[in-house]
Amino acid sequence: LLDSGESYRCGADSTVLKGMEQLGRKGIPVGCRGGGCGICKIEIVRGDYSCKRMSRAHISVEEEAQGVVLACRTTPQSDLDVRVLGKIQRAVMRALD
Repeated sequence: LLDSGESYRCGADSTVLKGMEQLGRKGIPVGCRGGGCGICKIEIVRGDYSCKRMSRAHISVEEEAQGVVLACRTTPQSDLDVRVLGKIQRAVMRALD
């Protein structure tokens, strides 16, 4: 997580969001877990990943092409550098206060 400097393990069979939850931090919003609510919006800055279908109401084609995805629909294929966006950003940054 570029925002907090934290690292966590997340296997290719798990979503980036599930990995974040393993940090044990209270307040990480998880929403619908199906790509429909947009709460877990992140930007993949570096690394390989795959994504399942996400709501275009929350992630446009252009955003997705730039690495903006929903953590609940994204699985890592390599180590990732991730920047959190939107509502999930407040929860990650709050832990640093």
